[in-house]
Amino acid sequence: MSDSLYCILAYEMVTKSHTNPRKTASQERSRLTVDALIEATARILMKEGYDRASTNRIADAAGVSIGSLYQYFPGKEALVAAVIDRHTQGMMQVVRNALVKVAMRPIEEAARELVRVMIDAHRVNPKLHRVLVEQVPRVGRLDNIQAIDREAYALVRTYLEAHRDELGILDTDMAAFVCVTTVEALTHAAVVHHREVLSDERANAFVDEVTALILRYLKPHHVIEVGSAQKGSA
Repeated sequence: MSDSLYCILAYEMVTKSHTNPRKTASQERSRLTVDALIEATARILMKEGYDRASTNRIADAAGVSIGSLYQYFPGKEALVAAVIDRHTQGMMQVVRNALVKVAMRPIEEAARELVRVMIDAHRVNPKLHRVLVEQVPRVGRLDNIQAIDREAYALVRTYLEAHRDELGILDTDMAAFVCVTTVEALTHAAVVHHREVLSDERANAFVDEVTALILRYLKPHHVIEVGSAQKGSA
C-alpha cells in the first residue's frame, strides 16, 4: 500500500471515529439535550467560527454539563458533523417537496422551479451555510453531501425521463448532471460570494437568467421566454 493511500485510509478511520455520535438519543429528554447541543453548536459556529468553538463553550451555550455533552458526542468534530447533517437534510427536503409538485408540469415551469428551489434551499440559514462550506472537508461529511447530490440528480433525471419526448434528450443521466451541477454551482456562488445577486431587487432577474440558461441547454432549437422580471419590464 502506498504511503498516500495509507494516509487517506487512516484519516478516514480517525475522522469517522471522531465525527460519529457516541449513542443515539432514544428518549424525549435525551433528544432535547442533543437538539440543544446541535443548535448551540450552530450558533457558535455562526458567531465565532470553527476554530473558536469548543466543547466547553457549546455545553455552556446549550445549558448542559460537559459530561452530558460527552455522553452523546466524542468532541466538537462530531457536533459540527451533526450540524452539517441536519442542515443538508433540511436543504434536501426543500428540493424534494418542490420537485414532486412539478413532476407533471411543462419544462419551462419545472426548470424555473428547480432554479428557485435551489436558491430557497441555500437560503435555509445562509449564514450557517457559508460557515459550513469551510468545515465539510475537516469533519469528513463529504460522503453525505455526495449522497444528497446523487438524490438530486435522481429526482431531476426522473423528471427528464418522463419528458424525454418533449425535450429530445438522448442521455438523461448526463442532462440531469449538467442541470443540477449548473444550478447548484451558480446558486452556491451567489449565496457564498455574491449575496447582492439574491437581494429582493435582483433575485427575480437571477432566477430568470439561470432558468434561460438551463432551457437553452435542454431545448436548444426552441425560442424560450422566461421570467417575471422580463414580463414586468415589457
